[in-house]
Amino acid sequence: MKKVFKYLLVASFILASFIFATTKAQAAEDKTVKLGVVGADTDVWDSVKKRLKKEGINIKYVKFSDYNQPNKALATGDVDLNSFQTQIFLDNYNKERKTDLVSIGNTVIAPLGIYSEKVKNVKSLKNKSVIAIPNDPTNGGRALKLLESAGLIKLKKKSGDTPTKSDITSNKKHLNIKQLDASQTARSLRSVDAAIINNGVAVDAGLTPKKDAIYLEPLDKKSRPYVNVIATRKEDNNNKTYKKIVKAYQTEETKKVIAKTSKGGSVAAWEKFGTK
Repeated sequence: MKKVFKYLLVASFILASFIFATTKAQAAEDKTVKLGVVGADTDVWDSVKKRLKKEGINIKYVKFSDYNQPNKALATGDVDLNSFQTQIFLDNYNKERKTDLVSIGNTVIAPLGIYSEKVKNVKSLKNKSVIAIPNDPTNGGRALKLLESAGLIKLKKKSGDTPTKSDITSNKKHLNIKQLDASQTARSLRSVDAAIINNGVAVDAGLTPKKDAIYLEPLDKKSRPYVNVIATRKEDNNNKTYKKIVKAYQTEETKKVIAKTSKGGSVAAWEKFGTK
C-alpha cells in the first residue's frame, strides 16, 4: 500500500507539474499581441517591445507595405492592434467601411513635409510644376491644406479636414497636383517637381524632415486630427494587456527614441494632446 501511495503521489505531482506548465505556456501565448505596422522602421516599438517582455507581454510585428491593409487586418482579427495612422484616417476608415475600430492611445504627431530635388524653397516652384500628394482622402486632404498653408493654393472655407482637388479655389501657379499612394511619394521625387511625403515614409527613404523638407507643416491646435494612434477593435477597448502596452509606449524613454529615430521630425503626441 505504501508503494501504491508513493506511486500515486509521484503521478499526482507529475500531472500537477504538467498542468502548471501547460497553463503557464498558455498564459504566455495569450499575452502575445500581434501589432500591425507600415514600413520597415520599428525602432520605437522595438524599445517598447523590450520593456514589455519583462511584463510577460510579447509584441509580434505584422508588417504591411501600404496604408490600405492594416485596418482591414485589424477588423478581421488578423492583428490585435495597429499603429500607423492618424485619428482622422481612422475616423474616415470607420465611416467608409462601417467598422468599429477605436483609438486607445496617442503615439506621435509627425508634420507632413514638402520635399524637392529641384528647388530649395516653395516660392521657387515654377508655373505648372508637378506636385505629388498622397491619394487617400485623409492624407490627400491634409496635403492640400499644407499647400494652402505654404501659400501655393487656396481652398473653400468649408472644405473641412478632408478637402479634395475640387475644393481648390485659387491655384495661381497652375500646379499640376498628381495623386499617388502615400508609400510611393518619396520614390516620385525624381520625376516630379515636389512631393508631399508623410514623415515615416520620408525617414524610411533616408530623408531628414527638419533638414530636407523645403516646407514643414506647422503644429498647432488645428493639428489634433493628425495625431497618430494605437488602434484596436471596439470590444477590446478596455483590454488590460493593451492598456499596459499603451502605458509602456507613453514614457520618457520612448520619447527619446522617437526624437532620435525620426531625426527630430516627430514629437510625443501624448504630451501635447493627452494620452488618448
